[in-house]
Amino acid sequence: MSAKTKKSMPDPSDSEAVVQTVRDRYAGIAAAGSSCCGPSGSTCGGDAAQVASGLGYATVDLDLLPDGANLGLGCGAPLQHLDLAEGETFLDLGSGAGIDALIAAREVGPSGTVIGVDMTPEMIEKARANAAGWENIEFRQGRLEELPVDDASVDAVTSNCVINLVPDKGAVFLEIARVLRSGGRLVISDVVLDGELPEAITHDVLAYVGCVAGAEQRENYFRLLAEAGLAEIEILKDVDFLEMTEKAAPAEVMAIAASTGITIDDVRGVVRSVTYRARKV
Repeated sequence: MSAKTKKSMPDPSDSEAVVQTVRDRYAGIAAAGSSCCGPSGSTCGGDAAQVASGLGYATVDLDLLPDGANLGLGCGAPLQHLDLAEGETFLDLGSGAGIDALIAAREVGPSGTVIGVDMTPEMIEKARANAAGWENIEFRQGRLEELPVDDASVDAVTSNCVINLVPDKGAVFLEIARVLRSGGRLVISDVVLDGELPEAITHDVLAYVGCVAGAEQRENYFRLLAEAGLAEIEILKDVDFLEMTEKAAPAEVMAIAASTGITIDDVRGVVRSVTYRARKV
C-alpha cells in the first residue's frame, strides 16, 4: 500500500470514530462474504472452512451451517468449551453472520434461547437470513458496551475475537457481568498483548480491524475482567496470533507488513490469541 493510499486509524481518544471505522470494515466483510480477523475467502487468501477448522471448530458443526454463516472470523473456537445444556440461554457477543449462534441453537435445543448481538446492521441482516426457520435464535443490533439484554437473564456468554475491537473493554466486561445470572459462565477467544506494538501498527487501520492494533495488554485486560466481578479465570489456550494467521493466510500478514513497514519478527510473540473461561461470582 503506497503512502498516498495508506489509511491511518482515527485518534485513539476519539472512541466513536474508532467504532465507526470498525463498523464500516465489517459491513464490507458482510457484503463481500470474506474476512480479515481470522482470515477467509479472497480477501485474506484462505478458505473459510479450513480456517474455522484450524481454529478448532468441529467439521460436523461446520457442515451443518448454511452457506455464508462461516466467514472465517475469529481467533479461536470458544463455544466448544462452554458445555451448553438443553434449555439454557446463550449470548454471543459480536455474533457476525451467526456461526456460533447456529451451532449453539442445536445444543440448547427448542427449550433454550440463543441471542446474538452485533453493532453492524449488515451483519445482523446476514445472520437473520442464515437463521431463517430457527425459532430459538434472535439477533439484536447493539453495542457490546450497552447490551440490549435484560439483567441476570443469561446462562452462558461467548465472543470470538471481538472485544479487542472495542475501545472501552472494561464497559464490555461490566455488561457481561450484568446480563449473566449468578454463577453464569463465559468462554471467550480474544487477542491480548505481551509487550508493546510498534507505533506504525497501532495507527494502521488494517492492523486494527485485523484484531491486532486494538488489543489490550494482558495484565490490564484480565484486571478489567476481574474488576467486573468475573472470577475463576482460567486460560484454556494461548498461542501466537500472528504465527497462526501467517500459516492460515499469509496474504493478510503480508498486507499488514506492507502497510506498516513492520516485519513479523518485529512483533513475534507479542500478539497472543487466548481462549479463557470465567464465571460470575
